[in-house]
Amino acid sequence: MKALIIDDERLARKELTNLLQEYPEIDIVGEAVNAEDAQEKINSLKPDLLFLDIQMPEKTGFELLESLDNVPEVIFTTAYDEYALKAFDFNALDYLLKPIEPDRLKDALNKLLKRVQPEEVGGEAEDKKLGPNDRVFVKDGDKCWFVKLENIRLFESDGNYIKIYFDNFKPMIHKSLNALDERLDDRSFFRASRKHIINLTWVESIESWFNGGLMVVLRGGDKVEVSRRQAARFKEMMSL
Repeated sequence: MKALIIDDERLARKELTNLLQEYPEIDIVGEAVNAEDAQEKINSLKPDLLFLDIQMPEKTGFELLESLDNVPEVIFTTAYDEYALKAFDFNALDYLLKPIEPDRLKDALNKLLKRVQPEEVGGEAEDKKLGPNDRVFVKDGDKCWFVKLENIRLFESDGNYIKIYFDNFKPMIHKSLNALDERLDDRSFFRASRKHIINLTWVESIESWFNGGLMVVLRGGDKVEVSRRQAARFKEMMSL
């Protein structure tokens, strides 16, 4: 995995580099001294993993993550323990206090490898599907969210974008519904029609609708039509 070390302290970067020499699966592709430098290198080097300091000049590590369109895996490295709770709001893999202990680094990297290594099914690698307990990063303009999928009740196609319904928010991301459908666990999310994917745990009631279709009402009042083509499959999934 390609890793980028982001820290304004040269000695801290050097210490971590030395510790990572024991892990051939981690390829350090660069170092950054602040958030601006990091953003340029993330865009050009496309790392899979960030070792990220929190307190840096001008912008914090949190502000850096909020500015990214695509967030790699993150292991925070910091001298301060008061940011731990906030770090996990950003779906951090781990939170290492400086000076970094080799055993804690080993634990963090073991978590990383378990998360990113695909499961073997029938001898072939299969991409992990996203389920209710996974968090996703959503960015719409200047606003960003890390949302647990169980809190997203509906995905709606709108041209080349997807509108995401959670809480009182409806941000839009540039992605196709087909591509998203392939990433979601179909035990929790159902492709209701060409335009909609619903979270099955949010279904409150179901009504018969025109031409053999169904009308699904979600908690909160959103209504989604299930196409005739998908209605039979939906009944089968939701029946004993």
